[in-house]
Amino acid sequence: MMNRRRLLSAGLAVATVGIAPRLARGDGNFSPVPAGWRTVSLTTRVEPTFANKAWIPLPTFVASEWQRPGSVTWTGNATMAERVKDAKYGAEMLRVEWATDVQAPALEVTTTVQTRDRAVVPGKGTAAALDDKERAINLEATALLPVDGIVKETAEGIVRGKTTDVDKARALYEWVVENTFRNPKTRGCGIGDVSWMIKTGNLNGKCADLNALYVAMARSVGLPARDVYGIRVLPSQFGYKSLGTASDIVTKAQHCRAEVWLAGSGWTPVDPADVRKVVLEEPPTNLALLDPKVAAARRALFGAWEGNWVAFNVAHDVSLPGSQQAALPFLMYPQAEDKSGLVDPLDPEAFQYKITAHELTT
Repeated sequence: MMNRRRLLSAGLAVATVGIAPRLARGDGNFSPVPAGWRTVSLTTRVEPTFANKAWIPLPTFVASEWQRPGSVTWTGNATMAERVKDAKYGAEMLRVEWATDVQAPALEVTTTVQTRDRAVVPGKGTAAALDDKERAINLEATALLPVDGIVKETAEGIVRGKTTDVDKARALYEWVVENTFRNPKTRGCGIGDVSWMIKTGNLNGKCADLNALYVAMARSVGLPARDVYGIRVLPSQFGYKSLGTASDIVTKAQHCRAEVWLAGSGWTPVDPADVRKVVLEEPPTNLALLDPKVAAARRALFGAWEGNWVAFNVAHDVSLPGSQQAALPFLMYPQAEDKSGLVDPLDPEAFQYKITAHELTT
């Protein structure tokens, strides 16, 4: 079973088309802007040899400005497969069950989704006001994202003297960029145990850690914020090797982003974790914060992100329908369950699942 407590310490008729990068240099030009829509086919095949249940996250999150979900189809030898949603956040997944005597359980689900770059001027625009229910959800604590105690004290220190929500949101973003680092030894995308990170001073991990830190601190000072869980599906059009896929096999390309709600711009993209990813991984690697590639990403990722990624959901503390196991911190990987409990989703070779992505054209 997955250890959910301390992973951080372990460190349309369509046809496929090729990808033509807008820029191949990755030399410091990273400037996503909303333009044409791209259609992606995402296929997840699960063959969990000893499991009789599985849950596959679906990229059906709706955001009219940057993501439009399409069809969902599946095939396999399951006795039951149904689309279900998390009751609180609406996170959608395909719930699958096999008969106990099936020797080779298998299921393949294919989804299509349209995506495009997004960019806003933080605090500017005509976004509708956030309703009270959504505001409350995105200000509350979760199991791993406290909004009081040392988290609140830290965030209040960072935003001291800032009088506008935009300035507070930016101050938190810059602080996370300056004070954290991406840890290549962290399993998967991390776990996002924010209180532990701050208490121990271990401000490292991967996207689900670093962006969770931003979200928790933003909530603690009254800024609605949320993690957005998804997966990279295409290469970067700006030539950033660290911020895109290298092939159509995206089994390990999961990525958590973040948003903060600001009057005017509404849900505003924020991704300090990807800035730290550029620092660590962008060739020739281990770049300085002043490197042009890093500086360009840092400027852009407060208010923009590239549309080579699709979102699954914004859910925390997810209870899988039909499972008696403890709630998951988030749902970003396929899940399976055998008689011993949940199978480790961070070991796709043992779990036996594969995810592929292709860009489509009509």
